[in-house]
Amino acid sequence: MIRSVSLPKIIMKFCMQIPGKKKPMPELRFLQIHTLHNYTASLLNRDDRGLPKYLPYGSAVRTRISSQCLKRHWRMDEGTFSLHRIEGAEEAVRSRDLVTKRLREPLQGTVDVNILDAIEPAFQAAVYGKKGADDKSSRQPLLFGAPELRYLAEQFTRIATSATDPKSAKAAAEDFTKDKLFQNTMKAMRDSVSLPGGLTSALFGRMVTSDPEANIDAPVHVAHAFTTHAEQTESDYFAVVDDLAGVEDTGADHIGSTELTSGLFYGYVVIDVPALVSNLTGVAASNWLAADRKMAAEVAACLIGQIATVSPGAKLGSTAPYGYATTMLVEAGDRQPRSLAEAFRDPAEPTVQDAEDKLHQKLKAFDEAYQTGEDRRLLSLSNDPGIKNVSRTSLPELMQWVRDTILKAA
Repeated sequence: MIRSVSLPKIIMKFCMQIPGKKKPMPELRFLQIHTLHNYTASLLNRDDRGLPKYLPYGSAVRTRISSQCLKRHWRMDEGTFSLHRIEGAEEAVRSRDLVTKRLREPLQGTVDVNILDAIEPAFQAAVYGKKGADDKSSRQPLLFGAPELRYLAEQFTRIATSATDPKSAKAAAEDFTKDKLFQNTMKAMRDSVSLPGGLTSALFGRMVTSDPEANIDAPVHVAHAFTTHAEQTESDYFAVVDDLAGVEDTGADHIGSTELTSGLFYGYVVIDVPALVSNLTGVAASNWLAADRKMAAEVAACLIGQIATVSPGAKLGSTAPYGYATTMLVEAGDRQPRSLAEAFRDPAEPTVQDAEDKLHQKLKAFDEAYQTGEDRRLLSLSNDPGIKNVSRTSLPELMQWVRDTILKAA
């Protein structure tokens, strides 16, 4: 007969055989955020055909919201929990036109256009790579922070205003943007300022193919959200009538259709707290406890607020796809994160109660098997939440708990 046993019991039995080996004390490393959001008759995230995005999972096809869509809405949010309102936050801009819009255009009308034409290609090649210098369509939109853009603008302006002719301007620009020299200069600049790539890069990371030193690993990991149940779709037929049509003009002047969906979406986000502190302060992640954690605590708290209240969505005017989280479970712990998406591999009933029940059962199974001991808080609109044995809280209280968890970690 084979007896079932939890993983910690196996580990503890092994550790007891090693002299001086003690059970390690848990530390904060990860915040895990699980959410349920309800959206009705909406078109939240479209594919290349203009249709809702989907995901086959288990025995059913689900409606999906891509992680890129979610992150963009959080990044662009200007509401109560906007990341732009955080003290010390630096903006970041994603574009394939950074050199033209942020470096050249401010000098239009004050510097000879021939000098600007001579300088721009060297900066385009330095930022976007040699192919991007001549062909805008081949450039990848890059994410640059305000400190980086200010520095590049200063150098562009210095060269443009000190040059006496296009030839000398071109030579000076090419000299400044030489591969190794330019990368070393940019690295020195980044090392000398806080948040060189802006807050967005510090949270969601970035990759710059023309300068590997500029790459930033993302401490905020976002999963694609998907419906806990099988997809629910409806083709919405619509007609447009000409207000100035005469009595002889019968029928509609335009007809069409669009696909709308309804669903309860499971979302999952992980915050690697040491990596977040490192990106915000420049301190090594291994030494994050010795760093100033105030901004990291505020960023994490605001992100909790955004995840709960900022809605993605297209066709705002005709669907009003706005909603707050019905359920939000936040966990703080030191073990590798684990999604609860498996709770919905067998589709749930399209109700909040059944979704919460399935989350509770999956969470209970993980706890019994792995006993990882996360500290948890729950926000739920249900009178009797399906997720049991977790302290309930309001959103402001939950945000404050996240702040305190990061600030008081030891």
